[in-house]
Order: sequence, then structure tokens, then C-alpha cells
Amino acid sequence: MPAQPSNFKRFVEVGRVVLLKSGPFEGRIAVIAEIIDHNRAIIDGPTTGVPRQSFPYRHLTLTPFVLASLPRAAGTGVIRKQLEKEGTVEKWNKSSWAQKREAVSKRRSLTDFERFTVMLAKKVRRDQVRKTLAKASA
Repeated sequence: MPAQPSNFKRFVEVGRVVLLKSGPFEGRIAVIAEIIDHNRAIIDGPTTGVPRQSFPYRHLTLTPFVLASLPRAAGTGVIRKQLEKEGTVEKWNKSSWAQKREAVSKRRSLTDFERFTVMLAKKVRRDQVRKTLAKASA
């Protein structure tokens, strides 16, 4: 039987950068430092303010980023150096996933008047686009 390529691209592994889905550090990223068992891992986020702790997989989301040469049970200092060396936090901040999360949180924090102002700006923009298209097609 020929070996088929796996449909899965992100695996739970030491060095995998994860996004926290719940708890006081929700929305921050951390790195898997050690795998405890099939339910939990030790994570650490020295540059994002996430302390080293045991965390269940069901409250983590795996990102496409991996710290390649991170040894098992690496300490906070080693993880910090590796993150800074590879620029992982900057890569995350530039990713479309992080930018969408930021846009959604910004939209959720708008007041009623700010939503009204956005609606008026969209109306003005829509009218300008309509007039420009009408002029171009005429």
C-alpha cells in the first residue's frame, strides 16, 4: 500500500508556537516547551508575558510557526533567545491571522457613536466609488 501524504500540517511538538484560547492569557502566543501527556503540555511565553505552566491542548490552537532546534524541556531563557533569534513574535504579528484578530477586537471595542461614524465614512466611500465607476464607463 503506497504511503499517502498526511492531511495534517500542524502537530503537537516541542517548539510549536500556540495561541491560547482561554484563561487570563487568552489571545497571547506561547511555545510548547515539553509534552506532559496526551492532554497537556508545558507552555512558556517569555516575550508575551505568559508564565511557564501546564496547559491543556483543548485550550490551545496550533499555529504554523515552529522553533526548529528547541530542545525538550528548554528553560525560559533558551526559549526567549530562540524566539528573538527567529523573530517569531514579529512573524506572528505580521500574519493575516493575527491582524484579523486585532481588527475584530478593535471592531468589538467601538462605541455606538464610533460605529455610526464608520457607517458614514463607508457611505461616502461607496458614493465616490460609484461616481468614479459611472464616469469611467460613460
